[in-house]
Amino acid sequence: MANATALMTATNPSSPQRTGAKDSGNIMKRLQSELMTLMTSPPPGCSAFPHNGDMLHWDATLLGPEGTPYSGLTLKLSFEFPARYPFVPPEVRFITPIYHPNFDFKGRICLDILKDKWSAVLNVGTVLISLQSLLGEPNNASPLNGQAAELWDSDMEEFKRQVLARHRDIVDGDEA
Repeated sequence: MANATALMTATNPSSPQRTGAKDSGNIMKRLQSELMTLMTSPPPGCSAFPHNGDMLHWDATLLGPEGTPYSGLTLKLSFEFPARYPFVPPEVRFITPIYHPNFDFKGRICLDILKDKWSAVLNVGTVLISLQSLLGEPNNASPLNGQAAELWDSDMEEFKRQVLARHRDIVDGDEA
């Protein structure tokens, strides 16, 4: 039985015991490649860089897309890459609290590609593009902020006021 367990661990890429120096090197190569791609051809309105040179923790910025309630706003995010990246998604959070149906005020994000729809072919750029798209087209069937989802559907002008009021509070240093 011990040999079967050892074999399963050795051949199962999802085994937590399979993270070693080689895996760490592969993660670093992947992240360096993603960083180079983001630096040479960034998605419009998106950027991401390692935080203080730490390749496993990145800071990202999204510009609110034109034609959305977030137009003209700058939103900060953090990416934390687990030992099994890219086979498991990064942990992504908004640093800038945001009023949105699929984000809560603690920065948590409800986005399928950061959960069960993650695939190793996805990367930081595709996550940023997906988040930017979600700013203009929320998934109100799966909200983290139910009030924002209701307001999005019922009163867009009030929704925009809430977005701007919340952003103004943050800029003024009066986070609730």
